[in-house]
Amino acid sequence: MILFLSVLSGCRDFEELEENPNAPASVPAAIVFRGVIRDLNERPWSLEHRQNQFWACNYNYYGTNQYWTNASLNYFTLKNILKMEEEAAKSKEESNEYTAIGKFLRAVYFDRMSAKVGDLPMTEALKGLENPQPVYDSQKDIYIQILNWLEEANTELEAYQDTNLKIDGDIYYGGDLSKWRKAVNSFKLRILVRLSKKENDADLGIKAKFAAVLADPVKYPLFSANGDNMNFVYNGTTELYPTGPGNRGFDKGRYNMAQTYVKALTDRNDPRVFVTCNPAMKLVNNGTFDPDEFGAYVGAPSGESLDNMTFKAGNGEYSFANQSRYYKTLAGPEPSVILSYWEQCFNIAEGINRGWATGNAATYYENGIRASMSFYGIGEGTVLSITEPNEDKVIGTYTASLTTYLGRTDVAYAGNNATGLSQILTQKYIAFFQNSGLEAYYNWRRTGVPVFHQGPGTGNSNIIPRRWLYPNNEFNYNSENLRTALARQFGSEVDDVDNEIWINK
Repeated sequence: MILFLSVLSGCRDFEELEENPNAPASVPAAIVFRGVIRDLNERPWSLEHRQNQFWACNYNYYGTNQYWTNASLNYFTLKNILKMEEEAAKSKEESNEYTAIGKFLRAVYFDRMSAKVGDLPMTEALKGLENPQPVYDSQKDIYIQILNWLEEANTELEAYQDTNLKIDGDIYYGGDLSKWRKAVNSFKLRILVRLSKKENDADLGIKAKFAAVLADPVKYPLFSANGDNMNFVYNGTTELYPTGPGNRGFDKGRYNMAQTYVKALTDRNDPRVFVTCNPAMKLVNNGTFDPDEFGAYVGAPSGESLDNMTFKAGNGEYSFANQSRYYKTLAGPEPSVILSYWEQCFNIAEGINRGWATGNAATYYENGIRASMSFYGIGEGTVLSITEPNEDKVIGTYTASLTTYLGRTDVAYAGNNATGLSQILTQKYIAFFQNSGLEAYYNWRRTGVPVFHQGPGTGNSNIIPRRWLYPNNEFNYNSENLRTALARQFGSEVDDVDNEIWINK
């Protein structure tokens, strides 16, 4: 009897010990939220920004300028969004602020993933062992759902518009739900513009949705200034800027500026070049140009062979990133910008240019330029110091005039025509410098503006890829559904970086 009772006791103890007492069974929604939104940050001075052709690597030990192959997807983060909502539901019976923002976050992450590869598991995804091999939703259905999530998020956040309720764990807006609502609608404009090739698709209703946002600022509040930007701030202690004093000696000469970006500035006598770049010192030292002349700033073609780029960069023929600005402090000179007022201005200008809504495209276009200039501290009459790369010695100054710049023939808005659209897209590209993830690449892929440089340096037989490959794990664990999705999208089961995804057809 004693032995029998001891066995029963042991069974009960084993069942109780299945839960680890040292591991939390529940986590506050605010903690999960903080992690989820931290993943929104896409760091500047990254591989992605090389592929935006803002800068380039000239030393193959540190990397190349070739484009990607397999995509990195965000399903782990999406699982955490579900966990965040689950934890919030334990304390709140009705729809709450976490579920509203959760819809916005789903929209962001599914856009990031689908914009890379195309079709993806969505409706059957995130169910674990209940469905380990989910089918793929079409990219069209994914974007219809993204637009629905954004509409629902905006509606649900409206309930908090005039309240003092703050969302805990917010590293971007200090818990201010009214600013999150603006971010939702600003992001919606990005998505609508991303779908410009589908403007006549009745299922999407791009034009009507775009016009509705502009027509009702009460229902769809938007960013009104740079103060509304979604910024990831580097504090110099727990969050370090990607470049800084510690790595200046390692990589300051291994990366130089890219031609696509620098030429977009110098062709227009754009003062932002003096803030973001150092002059090509060979041209200064041999007297070809003074430091305050735009001809002194030269970027490397991203498609150039690495051997040639290495030699020319070392010979002082290319501009480097402004080393005094970007390598000076651990906190860096600026935050990472995830969503910005200036992008919103350019998106609105583009929609008006395309005839999606009424309004003054020129005003939005100029506001976008002014907002981007302001980000770099450039206003009317601002005196910019020009420094020598290695010694940080001031070797010149330049006085900016926004009036002169905006009055240039190649900058002044040409009207709601093809030239005006190209101007909007070019200025949007310039303003994306080292922020907003891969938006510069996506806009190039969608429109061809500006012209990206390709060649042996960019790999892929001198052709810039049009998409990413699916992760290898999908072929290992969900092969049948993946092959069905490939055949549906591209007429073949071959996963190819040169295939065109639905949104760009």
